[in-house]
Formats: sequence, structure tokens, C-alpha cells
Amino acid sequence: VQLQASGGGLVQAGGSLRLSCAASVSGRIFSSHVLGWFRQAPGKEREFVSCIRWGTGGTYYADSVKGRFTISRNSAANMVYLQMDSLKPEDTAVYYCGISRRGGLRSVADYNEWGQGTQVTVSS
Repeated sequence: VQLQASGGGLVQAGGSLRLSCAASVSGRIFSSHVLGWFRQAPGKEREFVSCIRWGTGGTYYADSVKGRFTISRNSAANMVYLQMDSLKPEDTAVYYCGISRRGGLRSVADYNEWGQGTQVTVSS
């Protein structure tokens, strides 16, 4: 599976962006897999943002984004989305989508493949 993230950009604080992650399927995405969004700010480690179980659609969020971000999927199109509302300057980072084949949720080490990342910049 190859992952392609898009939708980043420059937005003012309080604004919204919608990120998309397209999975080109040479292998399959199974119901046990998890698709997730992580982010990495300059000088910081990559951190968990949100993820969704491919089969059940169950969703999980970091406390820092809960209530502001919404993850969703389109199984038929092999797409995962991250709707980001009420953006804050501290949300500025490169956002990556990844796939966890073992079903792990929040750890970078759980994810087997990553997209190339898309830059999100929130100005104050």
C-alpha cells in the first residue's frame, strides 16, 4: 500500500483544513488494519493525532485535538480524511498518514508505512 497525503496549507488561527490520504492498493487494506494521522513539528518527535479502525470505523484522538479534529474514511475509495477545525498555531506541523497492519493505535512504532507528509501552518 502506498499512501499519499494532501490538503495542507496556510490558515489563520480559528480556521479549518481538510487533509486527505489516498491509499493506492497493490496490497489490500484489511478490516484489522488501522489508518492514522501523525504530525511532526520542527525539532520535535512525530506524535499521534488520530486514527481509525478500517473495519469498524472506530476512532481515536489525541487529547490535544479532541473536539476539534474529526477523522473519517471512505472504504470504497480507500481514502482517509482529517477534518481540522478551530486550528491553533500549535497545530503547525507536517502531517503524515500511516497504516498499522498489526492494529496498534497510538505509537509510531505500530505503523508500517507512511505517506510523504503535508505541511500545515497556522498563523496567529
